[in-house]
Amino acid sequence: MPFFLFAFLFLLYPSSTIVVRTFLDSKTGEFTFRNVLNLIQDPYVLGAYWLSIKISVVTALGGGIFGFLLAYSSIRGGLPRIMRTSLMTFSGVASNFAGIPLAFAFIALLSPTGMLTNWLKFTGINIYDYGFTLYKFWGLSVVYMYFQFPLMVLIIAPAIDGLRREWIEASENLGASTLQYWRYVAFPILLPSIMGSMILLFGNSFGAFATAVALTGGSSMNLATIVIGAQLRGDVLGDPGLGYAVAFGMVIVMTVVMTVYTILQRRAERWLK
Repeated sequence: MPFFLFAFLFLLYPSSTIVVRTFLDSKTGEFTFRNVLNLIQDPYVLGAYWLSIKISVVTALGGGIFGFLLAYSSIRGGLPRIMRTSLMTFSGVASNFAGIPLAFAFIALLSPTGMLTNWLKFTGINIYDYGFTLYKFWGLSVVYMYFQFPLMVLIIAPAIDGLRREWIEASENLGASTLQYWRYVAFPILLPSIMGSMILLFGNSFGAFATAVALTGGSSMNLATIVIGAQLRGDVLGDPGLGYAVAFGMVIVMTVVMTVYTILQRRAERWLK
């Protein structure tokens, strides 16, 4: 009962409110399709969706690949067990270290006057001369990666543990090389888990808000979540109806993401039993 009450108050009720207000005029309260039409036709909103999708894809791929390699090296790489314990502890903390504290941490580290930036300048390298900036696409992607790859480590670790030693022994007895084992045995088994985990990383990045706002001020990066905040803040140019419509679009995207993730996880669980 506490779980269902919590789910209703913080998931079902807000989602249903978004759906209802998407089709209501914010001034008259009458039923309308204007908000949905503005969502589809407004280049500003479409650009925000496209930018959110691009940064989510980049960080999901980068965090997924790096996180998988890191998890596999610590679990199956023959390292001392304390290395895995330390990695899992760090991943549990880092995957939840987001929002304003993370943005300020990277500002102190990689801003034009940041500690690492000044150290690189001392060695003769100025990353800002090469087009890098913390407050644009690639800078925000680097910040997102900080909580993306630890989340990948936590999600993919059970799947890596599910690789049975008997499978590689059987492959070796049949004369298979390491490459053939990965091509025909390990990778096909892990692929649904890897894809499902990357899809979850996509959703995690797609819904991020506080980190981007604190880092960019909400002006230099036109993300979908920032558009929602700008429309619902109540300033002169705000349109709450459009803000709810953008949020409704994000709910649809997240529903698709979770559906695909659930399907892939069911396929992966067949090998983990």
